[in-house]
Amino acid sequence: MSEYRVERDSMGEVQVPAQAYYSAQTQRAVENFPISGWPLPAALVHAMGLVKLACATANRDLGKLTRTGKNKLDDQQVAALLEACREVADGKLDKEFPVDVFQTGSGTSSNMNTNEVIANRAIEILGGNRFEKEKPIHPNDHVNMGQSTNDIFPTAIHVAVAMQIKSDLIPALERFQNVLATKAAEWDKIIKIGRTHLADATPLRLGQEIGGLARQMEMSIQRAKRAIDSVLELPAGGTAVGTGINTHPEFGRRVAEALSRETSIPFVEAVNHFEGNAQRDGLVECSGQLRTIASTLFNVSNNIRWLGSGPRCGFYEIQLPDRQPGSSIMPGKVNPVMCESMMQVAARVIGNDATVAFSGATGGQFQLNIMMPVMGLATLESVKLLAASCRAFVDFCALEMEANPEACEAAVEKSLAMVTSLNPHIGYENAAAMAKKAFKTGKTIRELCREDGVLPESTLREALDPWSMTEPHE
Repeated sequence: MSEYRVERDSMGEVQVPAQAYYSAQTQRAVENFPISGWPLPAALVHAMGLVKLACATANRDLGKLTRTGKNKLDDQQVAALLEACREVADGKLDKEFPVDVFQTGSGTSSNMNTNEVIANRAIEILGGNRFEKEKPIHPNDHVNMGQSTNDIFPTAIHVAVAMQIKSDLIPALERFQNVLATKAAEWDKIIKIGRTHLADATPLRLGQEIGGLARQMEMSIQRAKRAIDSVLELPAGGTAVGTGINTHPEFGRRVAEALSRETSIPFVEAVNHFEGNAQRDGLVECSGQLRTIASTLFNVSNNIRWLGSGPRCGFYEIQLPDRQPGSSIMPGKVNPVMCESMMQVAARVIGNDATVAFSGATGGQFQLNIMMPVMGLATLESVKLLAASCRAFVDFCALEMEANPEACEAAVEKSLAMVTSLNPHIGYENAAAMAKKAFKTGKTIRELCREDGVLPESTLREALDPWSMTEPHE
């Protein structure tokens, strides 16, 4: 059997791998873009299949696929077309999508890759010969009916991003938030010293500190939901430049409705197809929310890293689980590797957002943005990395981290910031002088107050009660 077969497109003949489901246009793109070796993200391939399914369903229901004329399909052929779309959506044909992500900026190569695979697979489902020159199901006339890459590829990006945030990122964030909230409740009786500017501050409870981190995660969940909201409008129906040429007036609405049914995400047709085709502002907004989540995760993991520093010469107020040896030269050293991993993920996501923002601002001229593949890649990678990092951090760090009450409480009495609660009794200037004297002599605020008879013992005991300092009081 020959290693290749000959396929033809509008530019002529092309040699294609003999058993590939794709055809000439895909092969041209493979040859034209030997750039990164990175194919389209699987989530985006699956979304392309889902969008093609929605488009075929809309065309079927509108009678477009079965009308009389050269392009007419019978009911069996339509069923095969829908089945082939479903197989792409389900990931059964992932190996048939070899086009590099750094390709034509509209995503035309990947759109045609999808059209060719679906057409040939549908022919095969019917029991036909997909290698025939005259194809009963055509990649352009049938699979791409009523569509342009310019409206379908961005539609698929929106669908892929929304689905991944819903199914992957939000559950990971919710689990992380729940673990932190549980730890905050468990550690609410542990008093420790606060720190602002990395300098000693007034006492607080460890549970309060971790509760603040849990609230950050709760807000991240809200941001992830807003990220989905920013990509709910779908360009499908605008075709080439937003006018909807060669498609039915109801096509865009029906595609959005079909995708909503498939995903349980409330997609809608673009309010204005000229904006929907030409601009990727919604994706920029979505990526911005992901960047903010990344910033939060960096902050949360870095704070936990600091709280776990030690074990003898750092804070060590939280004991982090030992995951692996930390040094090739220092025996016994263990590092906060899960924190460091999450911090690096955050850096990558923030970089991805710069790519998306730059592409959105500079890549759109007139009726089309020509940076869409890299925007889709960057956004989907951000979602994937954030979700995976949250899962790993919870499994290998957050669930097993323990409080160190002794270390937390040891610094409280020594803190010069304890003098803050004396302000109402002796005034700010006198309290400041006492703090300086305590630091110079090495004595605690309580010891100096007793030596100098600053306050009666009962008043002093009440004023310097660390627990009372962790809550508002008159």
